[in-house]
This record gives sequence, C-alpha cells and structure tokens, in this order.
Amino acid sequence: MSRPEHMDVAAYALGVLDAQDTERFEEHLATCWACAAELETMVPVVGLLSDIDGETMSALEHTRTDPALLDRTLVAVRAHRRRSRVRQLLATAAAVVVLGGLTGIGFNSVIDDANPPNVVAEPTLPAPVDRPATDPSDGGPSGPGVGGNEAEGDQYDATDPSTGVQTTMFLAKKEFGTKISFSLRKLPGPRTCRLVVIRKNATTEVISTWSVPEAGYGTNTQPQGLELSAATAAKMSDIKQIQVQSVDGNGVASPLVTLAL
Repeated sequence: MSRPEHMDVAAYALGVLDAQDTERFEEHLATCWACAAELETMVPVVGLLSDIDGETMSALEHTRTDPALLDRTLVAVRAHRRRSRVRQLLATAAAVVVLGGLTGIGFNSVIDDANPPNVVAEPTLPAPVDRPATDPSDGGPSGPGVGGNEAEGDQYDATDPSTGVQTTMFLAKKEFGTKISFSLRKLPGPRTCRLVVIRKNATTEVISTWSVPEAGYGTNTQPQGLELSAATAAKMSDIKQIQVQSVDGNGVASPLVTLAL
C-alpha cells in the first residue's frame, strides 16, 4: 500500500476525509492490521476532542499568559476526566450484568435442548451425596439411595478381615455394561482410593477414583459413610472381582476390600 493511505488514519478518525478518500481508506483498512491498530488507539483521543468547543479553546489560549488560570483549567479537566471514567465504568458494569443474564438464559436453553451424553468407559470421580450412607440403627447401607441414585440390581456385601473396610454394592445389568452403586464404611483417611473391575480373563479396569479426608468415612470421627456410583463396559458375567484399592504417593495400590462374584 502507498504511504498516503497509511497516513490517513488520523484524518479518518477525525472525520475530515471527503467521501472518495473515506471509501478508499476503508478498503485499505480492511487489509492493513497496522492502520487498524493505530485507529483503535485514536478513538479515545477523538472522544476527548469532541468535548472541546470554541470557548474552551479560547480559554486555553489565555492560559499561556496566566499560570494561575492554567492551574485552574488543569484541575477542571482532571475532574471532568474522573467523572467520565466513572460513567464509563458504570455503563460497562451494567452491560456486563445484562450480557451475563442473557448468556445464562441462552446456556440453560442449550442444556435443556441437548441430548444426554453417551456413556464413556473411563475413570471418573463421582461426588459423595449429602446424606448418610448408613442407617443409624444398624450401621448398614441406606438402601434405595446407595451411590447417589436409585439403587438397582443385585446386592452384595463384603468386609475385609485385615483392613476392616466394609462395602455394600448393587450391580445392575445395562446395555452399555454394568452399573455399580456402592457404599463404604470403616474407611480411614487420608488416602486416595480407586474402584477396580477385575475380569475373568485377568484384565483390569479402573472405573472410579476419589480422595478420603483425614476423618475418613463411616468412622468414629465421621459416622457418615461414602456413597458413590460408577459404570463399566464389562458385562456382569465377565466380572470376577470388584476391588476398592488404596493408592500411595508413588502410585502403588493395595486392596482395602474385595467383592468376589
């Protein structure tokens, strides 16, 4: 591009170009990032200049010979700029609130209209539900809510004689494989745990991981048990064992309780 086109930025920003030169410069601006960036920096200056009228210019001329008048003028300009910045901030904040509300409405609409996601057989981190996993009268699982959902399928119970960890699991056959809803008690912390499916062909699959706080779950310090749910692509007929393991900082796993099918 020719040099004059690059030098028309200020004239274009001030609106002093004629119609032909304006059209030519806008065609140039569409392909010149340097001029576009320079034009963006001039927008605030143009906004300030638009507030200056003939009386202001005449007053500024007088300040050359009157230092006191110059000081008063500068104070007035600073105050005006502060008020302008406050108005801009308030307008921006209002725009953000309105945009946030519209975005939230649009996002919820998309969520409501979306199809349910497909089940992916990868390790997940289910969240414990906020209700006791044990019945205060007998210390057993709370029944229909094990795993945070409606418990379904066959019930299995296991207690490890060495660690003392107890579990109740509900296994349900699904088209995608097997759904596992389970509760854990007598589980001390702090530690990191995982749920592992061991197939009859000796292959293994980690289907859930979680952390245990220092108080543990289903302990004297924290009577509330832990309730989780997970899923595996393995069919129930292919599962040999389901094992809750503790994993140390080096990634070494040790069994806490094992359910044999």
